[in-house]
Amino acid sequence: MTRDTVLSRELKALQEELAASRRQHLSAPADPTSASGRTAAPAGQPKDTPDEQELGGELREFVDEIKQFVEDAEKNVAAHPITSVIGAMVVGILIGRLLGRR
Repeated sequence: MTRDTVLSRELKALQEELAASRRQHLSAPADPTSASGRTAAPAGQPKDTPDEQELGGELREFVDEIKQFVEDAEKNVAAHPITSVIGAMVVGILIGRLLGRR
């Protein structure tokens, strides 16, 4: 369970860093002309293209799926610890044999 809490804290820290980076990116001038004050962009409005918005949505979905996978795995391991350990050992042996045959 400690791994899951560490993983959850790490994901939360990454999300906070990403949010801070986005805020910084939005507050920084995009080009030198806006820095000189010639063309002022409205503050707080992201200038994401539709492709960037779609990619952001897909990344959010991916992160949500990873979180759900980790939660499900935690529940399964907690419910069946011996079976999980034996299964992991068998998978490890199979991977070792496959990689050892070079």
